[in-house]
Amino acid sequence: MDIQLKRGLLDICVLAAIKFEPSYGYQIIKDMKPYMEISESTLYPILRRLETSGFLAVKSAEHNGRLRKYYYITEQGLSRIEEFSEEWKEIMSIYQFVTREDGRNE
Repeated sequence: MDIQLKRGLLDICVLAAIKFEPSYGYQIIKDMKPYMEISESTLYPILRRLETSGFLAVKSAEHNGRLRKYYYITEQGLSRIEEFSEEWKEIMSIYQFVTREDGRNE
């Protein structure tokens, strides 16, 4: 898969994982596992990039005597998910064109 496409999809998936409630790294990995495999070494750079871009915010809280970072989706992050939903329609149209079997351009 094209690395830029995969990167964009992973970003959206991480945002979707925290869309309904804040979460932390290990839980995000567990929540995504039924849909895709993602490692810690892949996830944490994505989280930093999304935070820098304003798509999510971070708050540290103590859990069992240790500080844990909780990630929250921002309004900008929710808007990005909505944009992706619209973009996906175009992606599906392209997919249908590429995988057509009748040999005609419609």
